[in-house]
Amino acid sequence: MDRELLERTLAELGQPSYRARQVWEHACAGAGSYEEMSSLPKSLRTELAGRVPFSTLSLEQQLEASDGTVKALFRTFDGHPIESVLMRYRDGRRSVCISTQSGCPLQCAFCASGQMGFKRDLTAWEIFDQALHFRQVDQVNHGALMGMGEPLMNLTAVLTAVRALPDLGIGHRHTSVSTAGWVPGIDKLATEGLPVRLALSLHAPDDELRRTLMPVTARFPIAEVIAACERFYALRRRKVLVEYLMLAGVNDRPEQARALVRLLDPGRFKLNLIPYNETGAGRGAFRGSSRAVIYSFRQALAKSGLEATVRVARGREIDAACGQLAGTAGTASRT
Repeated sequence: MDRELLERTLAELGQPSYRARQVWEHACAGAGSYEEMSSLPKSLRTELAGRVPFSTLSLEQQLEASDGTVKALFRTFDGHPIESVLMRYRDGRRSVCISTQSGCPLQCAFCASGQMGFKRDLTAWEIFDQALHFRQVDQVNHGALMGMGEPLMNLTAVLTAVRALPDLGIGHRHTSVSTAGWVPGIDKLATEGLPVRLALSLHAPDDELRRTLMPVTARFPIAEVIAACERFYALRRRKVLVEYLMLAGVNDRPEQARALVRLLDPGRFKLNLIPYNETGAGRGAFRGSSRAVIYSFRQALAKSGLEATVRVARGREIDAACGQLAGTAGTASRT
């Protein structure tokens, strides 16, 4: 829901100022339409339905995996595809993976979003409405701006959306903003005063290899990116989560683990090892590291004091796992 349009429309209709808050609270509590907002006069509900779309997005398809993960394919008003994911965990976490662009301009070699090309930035309310949609499906309490796109290239809209997420139950300390290493955005985010977590997609410990995987490295070498992350830590005092995709024979050797130890200060960084999920565009180009290799890699890091966790892949069967969002309809059963 476009909150600015809502407030402007209610003002034009001569409604009292509290009406906007009333409508917003109903929507954030999980209402699926204006008609469900019984505390509003029926005439106003009808007027709003004709003047303020309940969502800035249209739902094209929704799929649910056997592990409870739900993926939604949306279209913007001008027809661009975006995908979002709701991940359910046994400990009660309900985390929404949110897209910030349709497609992605950074073209990482392993990522389906990058391979589909860049369509456009999303507005703040298109970003927010992905989480609002899943609030109608389930309670939500964690947010990860790690879907399609580079969030820090669309930072103004991202910040507006992030500031609204607590209305859905997603607090700032439970919100992560991911980046492929967009240095100006890291520095800007650090000064905003929001206690969100910064997540860095690194995927290689040296510039030569990282350039082959992530072309953004040519503009922002690793040393500059790590320095920006350290500035972020100095201001926000929250460890930066470093995401590291495990690619067999590419970045999973013992010497690369040792290089990561030299690169990352364990007092400022926490490493998350991600099993590779095949993507439509990249199937066959990469293979995921075996469990044994990932375990050995993690052990090598731990011996040197660098904290590392291994991400549990969720939603693979519906192409909803990390790196698989491509803005195309799936083949699993609809929910």
